[in-house]
Formats: sequence, C-alpha cells, structure tokens
Amino acid sequence: MKTDSLINIIKKNKMISKEDLDRLHEMQQSSGKKLLHILVDEGIIPEKDLCVLLSTELKIPILNLNAYKIDPRYVEIIPKKIAERYELIPISKIGNTVTIAMSDPLDIYAIDDVKEITQCHVRPVIATSKDIQAAIENYYAMDVKFEDLVEDFDADSVEVVGVQMGVSSEEKFSADEAPVIRMVNLILQDAISNRASDIHFEPYETRLRIRYRIDGALREAHSPPREMYNAILTRIKIVSDLDITEKRLPQDGRFKVRFEHSEIDFRVSILPTYHGEKVVLRILDKSNVKLGLEVLGFTSSSVQKLQEAIKRPYGMVLVTGPTGSGKSTTLYSILNQFNTKDRNIMTIEDPVEYQIQGITQTQANADIGLTFANGLRSLLRQSPDVILVGEIRDGETADIAVKSALTGHLVFSTLHTNNACGAMTRLADMDVEPFLIASSLIAVTAQRLMRRSCPRCRKPYSISADVLARVGGKHDWVRKIQAKRGEGCNYCRNTGYRGRIATMEILVMDEEIQQMVIENRSTQEIEQVARKKGMRSLFEDALMSFENGETTLEEVLRVAAIED
Repeated sequence: MKTDSLINIIKKNKMISKEDLDRLHEMQQSSGKKLLHILVDEGIIPEKDLCVLLSTELKIPILNLNAYKIDPRYVEIIPKKIAERYELIPISKIGNTVTIAMSDPLDIYAIDDVKEITQCHVRPVIATSKDIQAAIENYYAMDVKFEDLVEDFDADSVEVVGVQMGVSSEEKFSADEAPVIRMVNLILQDAISNRASDIHFEPYETRLRIRYRIDGALREAHSPPREMYNAILTRIKIVSDLDITEKRLPQDGRFKVRFEHSEIDFRVSILPTYHGEKVVLRILDKSNVKLGLEVLGFTSSSVQKLQEAIKRPYGMVLVTGPTGSGKSTTLYSILNQFNTKDRNIMTIEDPVEYQIQGITQTQANADIGLTFANGLRSLLRQSPDVILVGEIRDGETADIAVKSALTGHLVFSTLHTNNACGAMTRLADMDVEPFLIASSLIAVTAQRLMRRSCPRCRKPYSISADVLARVGGKHDWVRKIQAKRGEGCNYCRNTGYRGRIATMEILVMDEEIQQMVIENRSTQEIEQVARKKGMRSLFEDALMSFENGETTLEEVLRVAAIED
C-alpha cells in the first residue's frame, strides 16, 4: 500500500490533526500494520466513513457484500491465501476484466498480484474489512483441498466408538479404508471444535455439501469430493450399527466419540433423497447438562422460581417450547441435580438424547408396542422417585403422567404449546380432568434460545427506527437502553454472536390459578391473573437479557412475540 496516498487524502479532507497523523504514521512503521487498519482499530475514523472517503476521492464504487451473492465460479479465480493476505474477494469476471471487492483499493501490490494470477485487467470496488472477511469465510469454505486438511490431521485426537460399548470401530475396517476413517474423524473433530450442534451431509449431483449448525444457524464447512461420499456414508452406518445395504428407507442410530478426555454422543438420522442419502448428526455433549440451570443463560429470577418449584416432593413440572429450544438440556440439568444415591430416577424417551450414569433410561419404540403410555406404566412398577417422560403426545400418556404426579412421584415432561399458560388448555384438550390438572401441576415453563452477542467485539450501537417501531407501546422504555452488539471478529467468525442464552416464562401454580383451571377458564384469563401475580412473559424476560447487553433487540424480536 502507498501510505503517502492515504495520508494525502486524509490531510486534504482535514479529518485528523497533523500531530495525530504523524503519530499514526509512526505506529504504522513500527507495527507493520496498514494505516487503514490502524485508523479503524484505534477508533479514529469509522470504517464506513473511511470507505465513503476513499470512494469519493478515488471514484470507486462501494459494494455491500452482505446483499450481494457471488457466483462460486468467480471465487475460484483467486486462491484463498491471496484473498486473505490482501483482504479481497473476486465478485465477477466479464471478458478480460475481473472485478474484486477490496477493503484497501490503494494496495497496488494486491492489484499487481491479482493481475499476475488472473492475467486480466483489475477493476476494484470498495467493501468493509468485516464484510470481506465474512465473505472469504463463507465462499472459500469449499475451496480448501480436503486431502490437505486430512494430511495435517492428528488421527489419534478423535476416537469413534461404535454402539457396542468399548469396542473401537476401527476393528471393523481394513487397512485400505484408513483414509475414510481419518476423513470422518476430521469432520467430527472440526464440528466439535466449532461448537456445532448438528452436522449436515447433503449430496447433490456433482458435489457434497457439509454444513454445521452453530448457535442455531447453518454454516458451510470443508467438504470432501463427491465421489468419496459413499465411503463416508458407509463408515457412519457401520459405527451407528445401521444396515449398510438399505438405501431406500430412513434409518436412525447413534455412536460415541472420545475427544479431549470426554465422551460425546452423536445421534444419526439418515433420509433417502433424490441424489443419495442425506445424513444429519446431532451432537450431544453431556458436559452441558452437568453445568446447572444458572449456566444455561436463564435470568437469575427465572432460575430462582424454577428451583423453588422443583423442591416439592411430588407433582408435575412441564417444559414447553418448539423443537430446538433447549427443553431437553433444561430437563437433564434438573435431573442431574436429583441424581443422588438415595433416589431412583427413571425416564421414558424417544429418543434417549443424553446417556447419564445413575439414571435408568428407556427408549420408546412404538413399532413393538413400547409407547410412552405403556413404558410409563412399566416404570411405575419399578418404584421410581423421579420420572422423566420425554414428551406428552396423547391423552393416555397425559392421564398416566398426571396420576403418577398425584401418587407421590415427581414427574417432568415436555409439551408443545406457545406459552406456559397454554399447557393447561392443551392437557384439557387431551381429555384430562381439570381437577386432576389443577392438583398435579407444580409449574409450567416456556423457553426459547437467543444468540448471545460476542463478548469480545460487543460495542454500543444505535437501533434502527424500524426495529424500535416494532416494539412500541408499553415497552417504549427500551429506547433509553444503551444497546450493544458484536461488530464481528475472529472469535465469533464475523457473525457478531458467540453462543446462546435462554429466555424463560414460568408459571407457578397457586390456589387461585388452580381454581381457574377447575373452572375451565381460558388461557388468556389465566395469563392475565398470572401476570398480575408477577409472572414475566418470554418477551419481558428476553428484554432483561437485552438490557444487560447479553443480546440484541433484533434477537429478542426474532424469538419472542411482542406483548401489547
């Protein structure tokens, strides 16, 4: 980069004092960093303002990469290491001219190298450094040669253990299949290291796409060649104890991985598609359920209410929410608190997600008649103290669960409702007598998961008028909050978010609400009374996390309905 050119532009526009400019020039010479980066990192000139300045002075257009979809064919023109070195990405090629988005259009060395590599004329456009880094992460995910990654991978760092306890799956493979073992192990390790909750293997006609779900969002990962997918698929089927010859029907299985002194369960789902079998691996890290409710991201007041409720010797606690809202993790964390030598804890689940030592877990299987209802009946003959029913799906299961709670058992289960107060109506719809519901229920919770703002790049920002307008009404006070969000960094992979936190609505039963249930009062009426008694809605609880700077208002609006 020609430092003098940028200095002259800044001097011309009188953006900073001569003393500050001389100081920054010295910092640039001593650190080796680009002056452009120093200006932004030191907070002297916002990056967007610097882009506008360069665009005006150099007559180069600004491009919003977030709103632009790049054809993958153009990305292949320039190697990833060059794109990362100079912070640029090719976006189009017309004839003998290639257009590249650059954070630093004054970098003549970058332009010369691109000319040499592409043998084309170079037309630069300006984009922010953060957007270019995110685009490189996204579009070059497929570009790295998978064979190179496998070559550098330590095969002993991950050990896949088949469904037969203690039997390493390597014993089932011959020596000539070792590369496939290394490849699968690399994918598993990469997903675990990136905190993924799922791995998606998606076969298409000419390529294989692998994606990780991280903090609730899918992201592209490195993918091996399409022709190797059959070997990868067979490997996964064998360690999951599935039928390798069956290609027309869905299959479900599981296996374990030993990684960094811990065991991680993988739940396998295989579904036939037009171009082959799609595989989704759900990663179940048991360490998450041993952390306790306080570490799962709930607000302290919600945790306190729930902890008080589960101290009761018998009764039923229901956790509601959509798929992927963290219900199982919450329930397992509660069970882990009860997991002592003097308690008999039993579960009936479909499927068993986390395998926990000290807890008797039963897998429901409707094909052989082991339904939730039948399994629950059998569990009650085993003298349990605490029971977990994976999900109340029908009236028979609901009736047995409610009566179990009334006969000295502490029962936990999940239910699909939009909010906590809707659980009573849902049970009544399953033909459970209202007086049984009122007598058995201790508490009902509803929960959702929100992305946590990255703690390393979290900074104050101004919320857009459109977002504030969506809140309005009695929550207009949010305008006074100093909002914070992640700007994007390596720690959060330029997303602005790292990890997730939970928001909870908890309804604790009392005599007045019990009487309302017996009288078949509506969900809305029960909710009004509960709110007057201090129940905080999902939206209000999520707003507390926003007020604390843990998440953004956009995330709150994404996961929770606005309260009028």
